[in-house]
Amino acid sequence: MNVKRWVALGVAFLLFVTSGIVTLGMQNFGQDFEQMLSPDREFSERVIEQGTVPGRIAVIQVEGMIQDGGAGGLFSVGYDHRQTLRQLEYAAESTDIYGVILQVNTPGGGVVESDELHNRIVAIQEEFDKPVYAVMGGQAASGGYYISAPADKIYANAQTFTGSIGVIIQSLNVAGLAEEWGVSLETFTSGEFKDILSPTKEVTDDERELLNEIVMDSYEQFVDVVDNGRENLSRDEVYELADGRIFTGNQAVENGLVDEIGNRDAAIEDMIEELGRGDLSVVEFGGAAGFASLAGLGSQVLPGSEARLIENVLNANAGARVMYLYTN
Repeated sequence: MNVKRWVALGVAFLLFVTSGIVTLGMQNFGQDFEQMLSPDREFSERVIEQGTVPGRIAVIQVEGMIQDGGAGGLFSVGYDHRQTLRQLEYAAESTDIYGVILQVNTPGGGVVESDELHNRIVAIQEEFDKPVYAVMGGQAASGGYYISAPADKIYANAQTFTGSIGVIIQSLNVAGLAEEWGVSLETFTSGEFKDILSPTKEVTDDERELLNEIVMDSYEQFVDVVDNGRENLSRDEVYELADGRIFTGNQAVENGLVDEIGNRDAAIEDMIEELGRGDLSVVEFGGAAGFASLAGLGSQVLPGSEARLIENVLNANAGARVMYLYTN
């Protein structure tokens, strides 16, 4: 086979791949592919409802465990913290976006990441004077409730798992197993608490006291967030609900943690009515857009990407963390 034929086959293959990506983008993402490839976009956007007047309502998803270290890539799945923060910032600063619907389906996650989302949501309301409604999915527990609490209105399914207002820090302890098998880890530290929660030693009473202080500090911050966000509840009432238990959507409506049973369509309808600007368009922000997303796709199939993925997972889960997280 001569060189010209190899070139022709190569061009045909590239056209085939490009056509497939375009088709998949149009079918699965329901958006203009030219917009998705625009170099000035950091995430995709698709129209859910086409309005009849200028202006938009933005739908932003918080799906999966709230933790830093974004998914990245056109076909990646999972929660992307940096991208979600960018989406919230974009919705806040865009003059033609008049409100935000936050779709929450998460068991929570890191206290820092949850607080970053919370602060960005409060900024949308207070600095940019835009309403934020939260719509809970299958679960909006712990950190999921933390980010929902400041919303102007909270909707849930009757069987949503929510609540779990509290803090958890945990570590695997294999000291007994190591002793049984004659395995020991020699550790040299600069202070008695440097190896706190090491999996190869028992927790001391002093360490328990120290860890409890850390947990309770984060707990009081959680109570503050609910107390400030839910004006219908007194602080004492928040304390009664903040023992870590979960509630169904129905129970959460009864105890005041959720405003009403409803879905995204109900939230959109109510927000359009509240804004009083007419039939606004509704857009949903999605995954990475632009050529960076295609680069992310390529990185998933390059040699050694599996090893990098494993390394990233290990790094992200190294050490005990204080979490606003519902575990079951």
